[in-house]
Amino acid sequence: MKGGGIENPVFEPPSPDLPRPDLGRQRQATPARAGAGVPEAAAAEEGPCGWGRCTPKALQLCNNPEGYLAAYSLLAIFQGIVVNGLINISISTIEKRYELNSSLTGLISASYDIAFCILSLFVSFFGERGHKPRWLAFSAFMLGLGSLVFSLPHFISGKYHYGAKLEDTCQIPGTSSNFTCSASTKSSLTNYLYVFILGQLLLGVGGTPLYTLGTAFIDDSVPKHKSSLYIGIGYAMSLLGPAIGYVLGGQLLNIYIDIQIPERQDTTYTKMNQDDPRWLGAWWIPFLACFFSIWLLIIPFSCFPKHLPGTAKLQAEKVSETHHDGSNVLVETKNIGKSFKDFPLALLILLKNPVLMSLIIASSSEALVATGFATFLPKFIENQFGKTSSFSATLGGLVLIPAAALGQIISGILVSKCKMDCKSIIKFMIGTCSVALLLNTVFLFAKCGNEPFAGVSETYNGTGTLYNLTAPCNANCECLRSMYYPVCGRDQVQYFSPCFAGCTSHLFNNVKKTYHNCSCIGKPKRENGSEDFLYEAVPGKCPTQCKFLPLFLTFFFSAIVFTFMAVTPTTVAILRCVPDKQRSFALGVQSVFLRLLGTVPGPILFGVAIDNSCTLWDINECKTKGACWVYDNERMAYLLMGISAACKIITIIFVVMAVCLYKPPPAGVALSQKDSEAVSAIHI
Repeated sequence: MKGGGIENPVFEPPSPDLPRPDLGRQRQATPARAGAGVPEAAAAEEGPCGWGRCTPKALQLCNNPEGYLAAYSLLAIFQGIVVNGLINISISTIEKRYELNSSLTGLISASYDIAFCILSLFVSFFGERGHKPRWLAFSAFMLGLGSLVFSLPHFISGKYHYGAKLEDTCQIPGTSSNFTCSASTKSSLTNYLYVFILGQLLLGVGGTPLYTLGTAFIDDSVPKHKSSLYIGIGYAMSLLGPAIGYVLGGQLLNIYIDIQIPERQDTTYTKMNQDDPRWLGAWWIPFLACFFSIWLLIIPFSCFPKHLPGTAKLQAEKVSETHHDGSNVLVETKNIGKSFKDFPLALLILLKNPVLMSLIIASSSEALVATGFATFLPKFIENQFGKTSSFSATLGGLVLIPAAALGQIISGILVSKCKMDCKSIIKFMIGTCSVALLLNTVFLFAKCGNEPFAGVSETYNGTGTLYNLTAPCNANCECLRSMYYPVCGRDQVQYFSPCFAGCTSHLFNNVKKTYHNCSCIGKPKRENGSEDFLYEAVPGKCPTQCKFLPLFLTFFFSAIVFTFMAVTPTTVAILRCVPDKQRSFALGVQSVFLRLLGTVPGPILFGVAIDNSCTLWDINECKTKGACWVYDNERMAYLLMGISAACKIITIIFVVMAVCLYKPPPAGVALSQKDSEAVSAIHI
C-alpha cells in the first residue's frame, strides 16, 4: 500500500523479524509496503491546536479527548435544542400563524430526516479519511444557518393580526355572527412553508456529520475500553438539548409574537392575554439565539488537528474485533474508500455484514418506540390522567430526558469498567432489552378509565344521545364544534365548551373564571357546603379519579432507562464489528436505516394507533374532519403497549441473531492465505 494515509499494519504480511503470537489481532508498528512507518504517517497529522502557525499555548490545554468531547457535547446540545426541542414546540404556533394544516407541518418535520438520509452515506464515506473536526465546523455552520433561515418568515411576513373576539358562551339566536362555509381565497402566508422546509434541510445537512464522523473521531482518540464512556457522555449531553429547547421555547411562548401586544379600539376588549385561543407566542426568538451560539462553535472545531496527539499510538495498540468474514482483508488489500468509485463496493461490504445489519435493525426497532413515545407521551398522560397539555409536556420531558441520559451514562460506565469485548457488549444488550420488555407491562395495570363527558360517554342529564354534543338544553345556543374549550360542571361532568354546557354568563375574580346560568348542568353529586354553589362550571377538565400516575411514571422511567442502556453499547458494537476504515461509513448506514425504519415511521405508527382510539372527532360546521377531542383510554393503553412490546421482541430477536452470527478474528492468525481466499466471498 502507498503511504499518505493512516494504514493498519495488521493487514500487512507477517514479518519474520517480528514473530508475535498475536500479530493477527494486534496492530503493530511494522513498516508499510511503501516504506513509511504507519505510526509515523499518522503522527505527522497529530498537529497542535490552532490555525496554521497560530498555535497559542492556552489552546493546547484543549488538544485532547476531553477538550474535543466538550466541544462535541455543546454542538450536540444545540442541535438537540433546535431540531428536537424548539421546532417541536413551535409547530402548533407556526400552523396558526401561517395557516398551515398538520400534513404540511408534518412535511416540515420530515424535511430534516430527508436531508439526513440523502447525505448521511456520502458524508460518512468521504469524511472517513478526511479532517473530521473540520467537518464538524462545517456542521456548526450549517446548523446555525438553518436556525437563521427557519426564523426568517417572522421578519418578512409582517405583524400578526388576530381578528375579532371569540365568544365561548351560549348566545341568543340571531346575535352571533353567522358561520359560512364558502371557500375563501388562499392566503399567501402558506408560501412560507418553503422557507421552513429550506431551514430544515439545512439543519439536516448540518446534523449529518455530527453523529457519524463526530462519534467515530471520539472512538479514534481514546483507548478502546474508554470509548463507550466518552460516547455515552456525548450522547447523554445531546439529550439535554430537547429538554432545554422545550423549557426555553415554552417560556418564550409566553411573550407575544410581536413582543408588544396591540390594543384594540373597542371598549369591551382592550388587550389579548394567553388564555385567548388566538394568542401566539414569540417562537422565533430562540432560533435567533441558537444561530449566534452555534456559529461560535465553529471556532473550536476549526482549530483541532486532523488527529489528536497520541492517536497513532492508540491505534497501534488496539486489538481488532472485526467480524471475521473477509471484509477486513478486502478493505485493506483494495484500499477501499479512497475514491468515489469505491462507494458501491464499500456499501455492499457493510450490507453483507450480518452482525452489523442485525444490530442496525434492532436499533431501528428501538428508535421507532423511542420517537413514538417522545412525540405522544404528553398526549398519553394528558388523556389518561386528566392533566393539562403544558403540565403533561413538562412531565413527559422530566421522565424521558433524565431517564434516557441516565441509561446511556450507566451503560457507558458499565461497558468501560468491565472492559467488555464486542460479543459481551451484544450479550449485555440482550439483558437490558429483556428488562425493558418486562417493564413495558406497566400499561396493563396503570391505565385509567374514561371520565364522564356529556354527549360522549353519557347523556345530558338523561336528555340527548351518546356521541352527539347537541341536546335540548343547548339546541338554541348556536355553539361551534370547531371551538373546543372544555369546562367541568359542578356535577363533575365534563362539557365540550361553556356554550355546549348551556352557560349564558361568566364572571372573573382574582383566582379564576367561572360560568353561570348553565342550562345543561345538573345538581352537584355530593354536598360539600356552600362552595359547590359559587359556580356552575369552571374552565378545564374535571379532576380525574385515577390515581395511577405515580406508579406509571415510576415504571415508565425505569423502562426508558433500560431501553437507552442499549444505545451506547449498540454504537460501540457497530464500531467494533466493521473494518476500521469503514467505521464512520457504518454509522452513516445505521443513521439511514434508523430514520427509514425508526424515527420517520415511529410517530406515524403511534399517531395512527392513537387516532384509532378516538371517540369524538372535531367535525366543524363545514363537515371537515380535524383533530380528535376525546379518546378511549383503555384502548389507547393497549394499542401503545402492543406496539412497544412487538418492537422490543423484534429488537431482542435481532440482537440474539447478532450474538450467534458474530465471529471474532482468530487470535493467532495474520494475513494468511486462508484469509486472502475469503475475499472471494464478497466480490461483485
